[in-house]
Amino acid sequence: MDWSHYCFRSVWDLPATPEAVFAVLEAVESYPSWWREIRETVRHDEDTGVVRIRSFLPYELLVTVRSTRRDPAAGVLEVAASGDLRGWARWTVGSHDGGTRAVYEQEVDVERGLMRTFAVPGRPVFLLNHALMMRSGRRGLAGYLQAG
Repeated sequence: MDWSHYCFRSVWDLPATPEAVFAVLEAVESYPSWWREIRETVRHDEDTGVVRIRSFLPYELLVTVRSTRRDPAAGVLEVAASGDLRGWARWTVGSHDGGTRAVYEQEVDVERGLMRTFAVPGRPVFLLNHALMMRSGRRGLAGYLQAG
């Protein structure tokens, strides 16, 4: 097993239309305003940018993202990631129970040295850190959508 390889899946049920959720999720520059662990986003051009992330643990990740798929009709946003994390992430947005279900999937390899060094003993903590970040993101996005 490669202890530096992670596959994540989070499901967020949100009180808004799929179109509204998709619009917010594709506006990456707005993430820091509703997702506190996304500290900064810097857009380089229409398809690439850098995201600075810090969750519960006292370290930051810098990830360069490049759009690989944007399909509003299918509700799919997908990026390739490089930097401290290498791999991909995808949002899939669709109607669900009068609102929207947003499914976040991510498959990455950790490239950051310290995280690779502590890959085995740190794995449970890294998984918890990610879970806390995703829970915070869901709450933040729900509040952002409700505030309109």
